[in-house]
Order: sequence, then C-alpha cells, then structure tokens
Amino acid sequence: MDEYLTVMVYSVTVIAFAFLAYIVSRLLRPEKLEKEKYTTYECGEEPITPAWYQYSLQYYMYAILFVIFDVEILFLYPWALQMKNTEIFVAGMIFLFIVFVGLVYEWSKGILEWQKT
Repeated sequence: MDEYLTVMVYSVTVIAFAFLAYIVSRLLRPEKLEKEKYTTYECGEEPITPAWYQYSLQYYMYAILFVIFDVEILFLYPWALQMKNTEIFVAGMIFLFIVFVGLVYEWSKGILEWQKT
C-alpha cells in the first residue's frame, strides 16, 4: 500500500506543479496582443506570404499512414525478440498479413496516389 501512496503523491505533485506553472505564466504574460505577432518571421525582412498557410490534406493522410504503420512496426519488435516457438511465429505472420491487407486496401482506394489539387 505504501508504494501506491508514493505514486499518488508523485502524481499529485507533478499535476500541481504543471498547473502552478501555467497559472504563473498566465499572470506574468503581457496582455497586449500586437499585430506583428500574427505575421511570419523572416529574419527582419518583410513577410512575403501570409502567416497562416493551409496545407493540402494529402500531407495529413501521409502523416497518418506513417504513424499507423510506424506503430505497427513497434508491435513487431517484441515479437522478433520472442520468436522461439511456432505459435508466436504464426501470430506474427497473421499480424503481418493483416497489415499487408490494410496496405493493399489503402492502395486500391487510391489513398497512396498523389493528386494535383
């Protein structure tokens, strides 16, 4: 029970410190919002493009797919370390097959093909 108390005290301390740092920063910051704050910073030069540029949604799709497949690779690391018997090998192959089917499905739907907008 003493171990749980230590974890709880540590958790409450971390949350309280984060909350306190947030409150202090809100109290000490200047309230005046300037027009220059919302422009791009180009080393003292006049901005050429607007500060808020909207990216194509295709970049987000590639980022999401990268994160998904990257996390799936993380699941393969413990599998590779424990590949000593047939059951673990079969489970890993089933997982890889499901990942491959997902990749083929995304490819067939045209998600991986770049389209000019």
